[in-house]
Amino acid sequence: MITPILQDGSSIIQRVNFYTIDTQEITLTCGIHSIYFVVLLSRSSLLDPDSRIEAYQTAIDLLPQYIWLGATTTQRYEDLSMTEALAVEAATAAIRSSNYSLALEWLEHARCVVWTQSLMLRSPLDELQSVDPDLKAQLQSVADQLHHAGSYSRESRALASGSMTLEQVAQEHRRLAKQYEDLLVQIRQLPGFDDFLRPMQANALVQAARTGPVVVITCYENNCDALLILPGQGTVGHVPLPSFSAHKAQQARETLESSLRCKGIRERGVKVRQEPGQKDGMLSLLATLWHDVIKPILDHLGYINNHSADKFPHITWCPTGALSFLPLHAAGDYDQDGSRVFDHVISSYTPTLTALLASGSSTTRSTSSCRILAIGQANTPKHSALPGTTRELAHIQSHTSSDVQYLQLIDSQATVSSVLNAMEQHDWVHLACHAHQNVSDPTKSGFFLHDGILDLAEINRRSFKGKGFAFLSACQTATGDDRLADEAVHLASGMLMAGYSSVIATMWSVHDEDAPLVADKVYAQLMKDGRVGNGEAGMALHNALAALRERVGEQKFERWVPYIHIGS
Repeated sequence: MITPILQDGSSIIQRVNFYTIDTQEITLTCGIHSIYFVVLLSRSSLLDPDSRIEAYQTAIDLLPQYIWLGATTTQRYEDLSMTEALAVEAATAAIRSSNYSLALEWLEHARCVVWTQSLMLRSPLDELQSVDPDLKAQLQSVADQLHHAGSYSRESRALASGSMTLEQVAQEHRRLAKQYEDLLVQIRQLPGFDDFLRPMQANALVQAARTGPVVVITCYENNCDALLILPGQGTVGHVPLPSFSAHKAQQARETLESSLRCKGIRERGVKVRQEPGQKDGMLSLLATLWHDVIKPILDHLGYINNHSADKFPHITWCPTGALSFLPLHAAGDYDQDGSRVFDHVISSYTPTLTALLASGSSTTRSTSSCRILAIGQANTPKHSALPGTTRELAHIQSHTSSDVQYLQLIDSQATVSSVLNAMEQHDWVHLACHAHQNVSDPTKSGFFLHDGILDLAEINRRSFKGKGFAFLSACQTATGDDRLADEAVHLASGMLMAGYSSVIATMWSVHDEDAPLVADKVYAQLMKDGRVGNGEAGMALHNALAALRERVGEQKFERWVPYIHIGS
């Protein structure tokens, strides 16, 4: 048993060198208990700060071996639910030791693990091609097979094979994972390839701040901190947030859910009458986020009333834990003038810095010759009508020039297979339809099309390399899973993972009559600016929401707050 060992002080001291044992052997023999042991060890008051940091480093090094590529995506997500707080707990320890770069690395390496593994399997191998084409071809082949193996259940793969048993399918999957690891070892022996596909270090992660500051916010117990990276700077800044805590973050999450229930939020196109006498806590929630979290950061950056009216700074927020579910972009004291986040900055989000780097790896894309796919489901079988989607698609088409290839698939034309095939042929995609979050299996969350659900698992099986903009005009397309708050398991992150660099999504259901206005304003600006991929979509949404607030009222939070921008 782990706990009795830790209760015995002498045993703890004897075990301090535990983490020098070969990590793969530990993981194979002890599984998740090895990570638990090291985390519990790191909490011991008998460890000095340096030993505590070393213990956390070992736990994080063990993580990718426990969350192994030899398991299916679904299994890896299930396993990750048992290591939920590792990233923020370790990062908090590093911050308390004033090691902000290490904290940034740990938050990156121990969050969105499955997401990062998927990105790794799809990484471009151009540099390897120029040095050893044969090794590159082998790695590419195994990576593709491994990605395919992880994307399907073992039952479906056994059925598709026609002859393999479940155990044979599992053995084949494990064999591919081992072959992939062996190839990486071989490649890392080449001159200049020592760090090939290893987790990024801080000096590489800070490059994510291309269009403006990136702010990573973490809460653990009574500690809350912001880590800042700024364009052109190689160091990681720190802003303590002593008035906020993990408990406050969870309370805010509960207040948000209560407010949405109070407003009768269900799905796009469905209105539920608000019960009289119900108290809406959204106003106080947003004020708390403003005073305790956002304003101290903006003060530190010097962004309060320190910019021209037509040129706002662009901040990308990277929240962790329960903060991932909160609308930081709408924080504000709405009883005071000039005390809203959108009065001072344009807000975007990213699940990780790696995701932001990947989304910005291509050059800024011109809109003058892009290919746009628009999906509209005004009458989805077994769902409420969405008449606004017709106007929504008409607005998009009205902003396309003769140089732009535009295709729309509506109602019965929009089948799962036809949409997937069309997505491969187009640079942008706009989905105006119903969507849902599957609480029992987040990879089954998806968009309701005419003949079924286009789910996250199916999207992740595709690799739409070099895509541009995706607008998910549906309900809760950026709603994550409570059990996997730091894994960004939602449709918006799925589109980033599939290769789209810039995504507009929703934190909860939107009003059918609002969606056409937002789409109209966004596409008008994107087509006028002539490019996307350098913060333009975030700016376009910022301006579109200003127009929506003007129409419905600033304190109609349920109407405009759900819209967010993710990526470049």
